[in-house]
Amino acid sequence: MTLGYNITMNEKNNLDTHHVKTVTVYASSSAALKPIYYDAAMRMGEILALSGKSIVYGAGGRGLMGALADGALSKDGEVRGVVPTFLQDLELTHRGLTSLKVVGDMRERKHLMLQHSDAVVTLPGGSGTYEELFEALTMKRLGQWVGPVIIVNTNRFYDRLLEFLEHSVSECFMGRSHLKMWSVVDEPEQVLEAIANADEWNSDALEYANVTSANA
Repeated sequence: MTLGYNITMNEKNNLDTHHVKTVTVYASSSAALKPIYYDAAMRMGEILALSGKSIVYGAGGRGLMGALADGALSKDGEVRGVVPTFLQDLELTHRGLTSLKVVGDMRERKHLMLQHSDAVVTLPGGSGTYEELFEALTMKRLGQWVGPVIIVNTNRFYDRLLEFLEHSVSECFMGRSHLKMWSVVDEPEQVLEAIANADEWNSDALEYANVTSANA
C-alpha cells in the first residue's frame, strides 16, 4: 500500500505552505481535560482554517477533536471527518462537519486520514492518538508517506514521549537522522512555520530505514 505525497519545495529548500492544502490532525476525544488543552485545540482549528487549510480528523464532536472542529468551522474552514461505524456513537460524531466518511474499521480510518494528507499535526491524546502518530512516523521512516509531522506540545504534555524517542535513538533502535521526521512546537501559532521549515523527506528514506553502524 503506497500513500501518495508530493510537496513543492521553494528555492530555500523549505516547504511551499501554499501547496499544503490538507492537514490531518490527531487529537483526544476526552471530555475531562484541563481547559488549556481545549483552548489550544480550538486555536489550532482557527489557525488552519484562516490559512486556507482543509482539516481531516477523526470526526469527534467532543474533547480536543470537537474543539478543533469548532474552531475551524467558526472561521468557515473545511473540516472532513472519518469515523468507523462502531465509534459513531461513542465519540459523538460532530454534526456540523463539511463532510463525513463512515468506514468499516480503524485501519481504513487511519489509511484514509493519511492517504491524501500533505501534513500531520498531533495534539495531545491517548493511545489512539499515539497509534496514529506512530503509524505516520513509521510510514515516513519507510518513505511511503513523507509529509511534515508536527507535534503540538501543549502544557509540555509530550515531554516524556519525546525523551523516549531520543532514548530509542541513543539505544540505536532508530538512527540519528530519524529525529528529523518530526518537529515540536509549544503553541498552535507556531505550527504553520514548523510546516514551512520541516526537513525535506522523500522515498529514499527506505534506504536508511534500517539502523546500521553507519547511520546509527
